[in-house]
Amino acid sequence: MKLVILVYPGMTALDAIGPYEVFNATRKFDICFAWKAVGPIMADSGVLALGATHALDEIGACDVLLVPGSAAETLTIMADQRVLEWLRQVHATTRFTTSVCSGALILGAAGLLKGLPATTHWAGIPYLKQVGAIARPDDRIVREDKIVTAAGVSAGIDLALYLLAELLGPEEAKIAQLMIEYDPQPPFDSGHMSKAEPEIARQARLAMTTTAAMNPRNLLSVPKMMLQRWRRALRKARK
Repeated sequence: MKLVILVYPGMTALDAIGPYEVFNATRKFDICFAWKAVGPIMADSGVLALGATHALDEIGACDVLLVPGSAAETLTIMADQRVLEWLRQVHATTRFTTSVCSGALILGAAGLLKGLPATTHWAGIPYLKQVGAIARPDDRIVREDKIVTAAGVSAGIDLALYLLAELLGPEEAKIAQLMIEYDPQPPFDSGHMSKAEPEIARQARLAMTTTAAMNPRNLLSVPKMMLQRWRRALRKARK
């Protein structure tokens, strides 16, 4: 089976690498990292590079397509017509088309979420409606037919385990979980907006909106309605 993970400059590394490690543990998938050209792709940190193993033009079909998100570059990819057309073409061939974090907004920009329930990172939830999706902010994983969306960043590991169970059976998924020793026991219970203290939530919102504001390409690529909402969110976060 073939797993194709879209990679792009400024993406959040764990969105892709978390699921990769789960699938790779089984040694039963042909895994490809795809971008416009083969070569290094700098993640959002600016210090970590991932490698695109295949050009988009080399991949016309796969079993699982995964789109990661980004704190700063999601809007840029949402406006990239070459990427969106490629997503639509490959989606027609998949068993599962999936996203992690704000990758759901990229799927939405490609027209793949119209009228469908979906989730994403909490910072992206208000924008799901603008790409035609029905927001499910309290769900970590949302499936509608063959489209499966996951919440923010770390939810990609849960997504991959879910997909493994669907593709290979629960036993294989449990083996993979044990092989990567995925046994989360966080020291704090602050991983969802419904659990976060108000001041922690405020600072997190400010950090997210400030990161997006630092990318000048967003002023060119983001639709006007979304830009207005984003500016309101930034003003609110600064209060």
